[in-house]
This record gives sequence, C-alpha cells and structure tokens, in this order.
Amino acid sequence: MRHTGDVEIELDLDAVRRAASTLRQARVGAVAICFLYSFVRPEHEQAAKRVLEEELPDAFICASHEIAPEFREFERLSTAVVNAYLGPVMRGYINRLAPRLAALGMTATPHMTQSNGGVIGFATAAAMPVRAVLSGPSTGVVGAQAVGAAAGLSDLITFDMGGTSTDVSLLRNGQARIASEATVHGYPLKAPMLDIHTIGAGGGSIAHVDTGGLLKVGPRSAGADPGPVCYGRGSTEPTVTDANIVLQTLNPTHLLGGRMDVRADLARDAIGRLAETLHLSLMQTAQGIVSVVTANMARAIRVISVQRGHDPRDYALIAFGGAGPLHAARLARELDIRRILVPRSPGILCAMGLLLTDLRANFAATRLSPLMPSVVPDVVAAFATLAAQAAAWFAQEHIRPDARRVMRTVDMRYAGQNYELAVPLPDGPITPATLDRLAAGFADAHQRLYGFVADDEPIQLVTFRIEATGVVNKATLRQEPMAGADASHAVRCCRDVWIAELERSVSCPVYERDRLRPGNRFVGPAIVEQMDATTFVLPAMTARVDTWLNLILEGA
Repeated sequence: MRHTGDVEIELDLDAVRRAASTLRQARVGAVAICFLYSFVRPEHEQAAKRVLEEELPDAFICASHEIAPEFREFERLSTAVVNAYLGPVMRGYINRLAPRLAALGMTATPHMTQSNGGVIGFATAAAMPVRAVLSGPSTGVVGAQAVGAAAGLSDLITFDMGGTSTDVSLLRNGQARIASEATVHGYPLKAPMLDIHTIGAGGGSIAHVDTGGLLKVGPRSAGADPGPVCYGRGSTEPTVTDANIVLQTLNPTHLLGGRMDVRADLARDAIGRLAETLHLSLMQTAQGIVSVVTANMARAIRVISVQRGHDPRDYALIAFGGAGPLHAARLARELDIRRILVPRSPGILCAMGLLLTDLRANFAATRLSPLMPSVVPDVVAAFATLAAQAAAWFAQEHIRPDARRVMRTVDMRYAGQNYELAVPLPDGPITPATLDRLAAGFADAHQRLYGFVADDEPIQLVTFRIEATGVVNKATLRQEPMAGADASHAVRCCRDVWIAELERSVSCPVYERDRLRPGNRFVGPAIVEQMDATTFVLPAMTARVDTWLNLILEGA
C-alpha cells in the first residue's frame, strides 16, 4: 500500500496464515498489527486481522487503524503494541468484574474512566485498553473542573499530590487541553488524553544526598508498604511525609483521623541522620526536604503553564490528593499564585470526578493537505466520515439524540514543521470562510506557544478530529447556607509547627475541617485536619469557607 492509497502488491494471505500459525505454536496471547499506510487505506490490516482471528481464536488481536488511524508509523505501532500488551489483562478484568456487578444486583450500565476525562462502556474498554492509560488522574481534572466552576473559577491549575507522584494540569476558560499523544513510561502513545504532566514527587518520595553533596527528593518512593519511616514498617530512608511529621505540619501522633498511628521518633531519627550528612539542624533538613519537593512541583507547573504561554499568576491553584493541600500554600507562594481552592474532600476528588463526567470518544483521520479553498470538499468528506463513526458510537452507547455533543478540531502546522497545533473548527457548514477562521485560530495558537507568526509560510491541514460526548446524569454538588465568620468553634487544639519564615516553632490552631461552616474565616498560621488530607495555612494567609464547603486560601 502506497501513501496515495494505491495497492502496489496485494497482501499475501497465505504468508499471513503461515505467520499466524507460527504465533499460535509459540502460544502467543496478543498480537498487534501495524502496516505503514493503513491510516490511508486499512484493507490490508483488516484482512490480516481476519486471518489472525481464525488462526488464534483465543488471542487478543488489534490493528493500528482501529486504535490510532493517524500518520507517524512508529507512534502508531507503539500505541498498538501497548494496547495489545494491556488487552488480555483488561479483558480478563472486565470479564470477571461484569458478572460480579450483575450478581450484586446493579442495574445501571457500568462504565470505565479513560484518559480523555470521559467514560466508556466495558466493550470499548476491553477492545481499546490503551485509552485507559493515565485515566485515574484524568478524572481528578474533571472533578477539579466541576468544583472550580461551582466556585466561580474558570482558570485553574490542578495540583494532585499523592503518595508517589504529582499530577498537574491547566484549565483555561474552564476547559482542559486534550493532547493527541503523550509518552508514558518511555512509550509514545497516540491516544487522546487530558494534558497532564506527572513527576515523581509525593508524600513517599525519598530524600537523599547525591554524589555532589546536594539534597535531592524523589523520584524514588517508599510507596505505601513499607511506606515512610514514620509508618513503623521497617523503612529507614526519610521521605517527604517524615519531614512534615518532624515539622509538625502533619499530626505527629496519628493520621487518617486517628485511624493510623505514626512514629514521630523514627521520623526524627531518619531526618537526623540526613542532617548530619548535610551538616544542618534537624529542622533545617526537614524544611529543606519540603523546599526541594516544592521546587520540583513548581517546575512541573511551569511546564504546563509558562512553557505554553500561560502566566500561572492568572490562575487559581486547586489542590487535592492526600498530600496536595499540605503543600499548596508554599507551592502557590513559589509561583506567585494568589488564590488556592481546597475541595471539601480532596483525597477522593479523582473518584468524585468519575461521577461528574460524561461518556466521551475521539475519532481521527490524517489527510495531509494545504490550507486553500480548493480543499474544502476534502475537508467536508473527512469530517463526514468521522461524523458517521461518531454516530455509530452514539448508537452503540444508546445516547439519546438530544444528549449528543460533537466538537471538531484540526491539527495544523506550517509546511516543514514536525509538530502540529490543534485548532477548533467552528460549528456549521465548512466553506472557504471556515478555512479563513481556521488560519486565524492557528496563528493565535502559534503566537501564544512560540511567540511568532510566519505570515508567508504555507499552512497544512494534517489530522481531522471529532470528540463525541454523550451527556449523562451526573452527581450534583450541594450548597450550604452561610453561618458567619467566627471559626473558633472548629478549633480542636493548638500544635507547635516549625515556620521556616520565622525560623522557629509557632503555636498554631488546629481546625477540624468537618466543623467548619460556610462563611467561617481565620488567618494563618493554622492547620486544618480531616480524615483524607491536611491543609497548611501560611502566616498572614487568610482562609475562608465558601457555600460549597471549599476552603479558599488567599494572600501571603
């Protein structure tokens, strides 16, 4: 198959069958098929797949034109291979899960979350498991989007810090950017996913001294077992959580609302050994660990903001995950972000996001062509094909016509460039005027990302995309009535906390999150504790509770 779609040599089906027989004898459990120009014409891949299905009836088989019908053959091959690798695992999981749910009496149609922030049916998830890579963090972004919208904040930077990693993303005008490809564990994937940047910085990240004598934190992690030293399960290497135990920003006796005891003495011993190596005091070393991990997270946020033409000072920081609220204040100060939102239940926002999202699927086709009026019929035909695929998916998922939404985009570039920018295609019929609006949108995107526009360079249309959304009933957020500014009723105790800015410990009130009511206000330094997270409020920073029970931190 040539790049034009012309068949130069017919597919040798006998050779395909012999190859399939060899694979069967080797007891192969999964096969990925990827031919060079299958994104132009898939017939050869389709024929090969039929033969393989006959010869290997129990194997998981996928073809690249089904998974990523786009150009760049290595990325398409990599995506198909990862999909095939995950296929037997996901298929087995779903085949076990579906009957269990039915046995429990669940009558709702079950769905699984995917990387683009939406959910898909079990059948689609079993066939295309690569779409579930990074699906957990994606629903955190969806949850943040819903919580932010309710609070009246549309420009957000999401900050999801857990035990082993931190995930950050940027929402502009309430919308997260969809990336058409990403690299996960070294494998390039052409699969639609929310633009989330991940680094190895979490509560379990291990602090150590490198060969140059400098303090480093992560990416190596103590995980959940044995976990940080303070868990008392045999770990001896100090972590970010141990540093917070020593500083007493975290409760030095227990976590999880009293459900889990911790050993502050073990944390102090571990940090103390590191302090001797660094020739620093115990508190300086503990604070140094927090400062280093904060700098690592600030760099991650600059990747998704400054490096893409966005000023983080124009955004609010929404902090969630088990460790996000604990580090949010110092991170915001590092980036000059003036407002922080901590959701009511930050530790479970990813799970909550799953209940706040819609069904979603993405369809794409690469048709490289110049941006000129003569290509309008080709653009119309490409989107008609994608619209037909979207309509078939809507029918498969039983989405009512009034609940169907479609968004069209085009990946564009200057001739000779290696990477494209996604530009929204306006609704309505596609005309030469539509192409003019595409050109203007591309110029704006190029100016924002690269700082210039090449007016004399020819522009190319590369890949056409449709995102199909099926709007479904979702969980709703509930407002609470205002209860006055006085928050003293929520103070449980006071605790000495090391404040680096003052270079000493300060007695800080500890507020119970469950007892804070809308309208309550207080000034830092302060600690807010709840079962699933701890929030640290810096000196001179004000905290207030809104009617959605979010904690809003400002100032400092």
